[in-house]
Amino acid sequence: MKLRIEPDVRPVVTSALALSGAVGVFALAFGVLAVGAGASVWQTCALSFFAFTGASQMSAMSIVSTGGTVPAALGSGLLLAARNGVYGLALSPYFGESLGKRLLAAHFVIDETTAMMTAQTNPRLQKIAFWTTAIALFSLWNLGTLIGAVLGGSIDPHTYGLDVGFTAAYITMLVPHLRTKNGRIAAAGGGLLSVVLAPFLPVGLPILASGLAIFVGVTPQRAQASA
Repeated sequence: MKLRIEPDVRPVVTSALALSGAVGVFALAFGVLAVGAGASVWQTCALSFFAFTGASQMSAMSIVSTGGTVPAALGSGLLLAARNGVYGLALSPYFGESLGKRLLAAHFVIDETTAMMTAQTNPRLQKIAFWTTAIALFSLWNLGTLIGAVLGGSIDPHTYGLDVGFTAAYITMLVPHLRTKNGRIAAAGGGLLSVVLAPFLPVGLPILASGLAIFVGVTPQRAQASA
């Protein structure tokens, strides 16, 4: 039986799967790095399952692998993950009043799901974009982590180009937003904040500050959706 996808939904699903695939490749690199830093396979997989925020996980394991302490790794990871709290504040009106639904969605509010959701102007497509990206990305991120952790030192992320997976994913997320004026303003503002603040603030804070630019992009859409 052939699966039929409505014409307006197809581009959203295709983009979500492509984005998830790119991030899933990067998950291989994380699995290799984590095991190389001394984590067991199950610890590595548990981190991806419960934390589910690639940049923070990679930052924490990078610190551990270079001899840093666990508190330093946790601090760095939490600092980078704080931007997801900013995203959550911006997206909270989209998830209704149900506490259970909000708690479930909270686990999946990350860069990729936020970008895919806010790229849509139709409330129905916003929900489809968020949950399709969330399910596909969560599945491939954890699968990639498992494969990378099991294969361990037999894979060199730099040799196979696995380390560029995140870069490709962020470009995929950015492009749809550049089609609108508010998206271009948010992208330029976030980038400018990061560049200006990077020389003066600890690692992670410029990224957190740049995340505030999301309010520029989502506020007009939220007003349109409620109109």
